[in-house]
Amino acid sequence: MLLDCLSAEGEQRCRQLLAGTTARLRSRPAAAAVLVPLCLVRGVPALLYTLRSSRLVRSHKGEVSFPGGKCDPDDQDVIHTALRETQEELGLEVPKEQVWGVLQPVYDRGKATVVPVLANVGPLDLQSLRPNSEEVDEVFELSLAHLLQTQNQGYTHFCQGGHFRYTMPVFLHGPHRVWGLTAVITEFTLKLLAPGIYQPCLAFPKEFRPSL
Repeated sequence: MLLDCLSAEGEQRCRQLLAGTTARLRSRPAAAAVLVPLCLVRGVPALLYTLRSSRLVRSHKGEVSFPGGKCDPDDQDVIHTALRETQEELGLEVPKEQVWGVLQPVYDRGKATVVPVLANVGPLDLQSLRPNSEEVDEVFELSLAHLLQTQNQGYTHFCQGGHFRYTMPVFLHGPHRVWGLTAVITEFTLKLLAPGIYQPCLAFPKEFRPSL
């Protein structure tokens, strides 16, 4: 069932659903872009994650993330940023032809725009990757089957001044807890890949909502 998302029909469906967002956002200015790598690990569909280096001086050190980073002025668009950063962080070169499209953006607490780019990187042996130790402490995958099991899904409810503000997803019971914007992007991806299986339950704060 989950292999259907990697079939030619599944890819075409996702590309069509992402076409409008991709056309609107790929060349729009953004603070950062990340690659959401859909892959096959030991024949099982999965998403690839990184654990950011604990030695980073900037924020988000030691957190789970997708490969990516800040947009450079020389980048052609956000897709170029995501692919460049992935190659720099993991030694993984992903051809543009394997990019399915751009997911809806998310916003950090400073209201900076982060654009996720979905690509199918194909069969992957994690031992073949060459992560940059200055930026990445660990590379790991979580299978779609794992992410879609309800016992591995959690939500954190945030209150302010005694009143409910918003809910954020958390994915549990893997090598590391997936939370924050990475969990939100994971949720977007699961909703796209497995709409009949995954039922999100989010109430976003205003600063995380896209304004397209």
